Amino acid sequence: MIILGIDPGSHRIGYGVIKYENGKTSCLDYGIIELTGKKSSKGLPKLHKNLNDLIKKFTPDLASIEKLFFFKNSKTVIEVAEARGVILFTLEKSAIPIIEFTPLQVKSYVSGYGRAQKTGIQKMVKLLLNLETDPKPDDAADALALALCATTIKQ
Repeated sequence: MIILGIDPGSHRIGYGVIKYENGKTSCLDYGIIELTGKKSSKGLPKLHKNLNDLIKKFTPDLASIEKLFFFKNSKTVIEVAEARGVILFTLEKSAIPIIEFTPLQVKSYVSGYGRAQKTGIQKMVKLLLNLETDPKPDDAADALALALCATTIKQ
């Protein structure tokens, strides 16, 4: 099974693609989609295109995305919600089943501690996927962590 993890953001969207087979996981790809411009809405067509390209390249069986949670900055939450809308639309249009996790659930699964720091998540993702280096940037590591969480649901 191929799982696409997506960490939505206001200007950077992390993605991670893993293969889960016979209880073992391996990393196929990870990175970020950078939204350019002063307004994140200008980058939404690019997000849609890049996500479609990833879907065509890896044909994921499942997608795991971070749930929107409370933000202190109302401007940021709106931009993240706009990106999530494009992500959810693109996944639905491609008929890819979607699972959502909160940041607390992701951190708890990957590190055993729901308040883990970004560097701790990167180190645990490196260990769980047997990577040579910590996955960077942290948006991509979070996306890989989201994909790993999906292995607990869909077995």
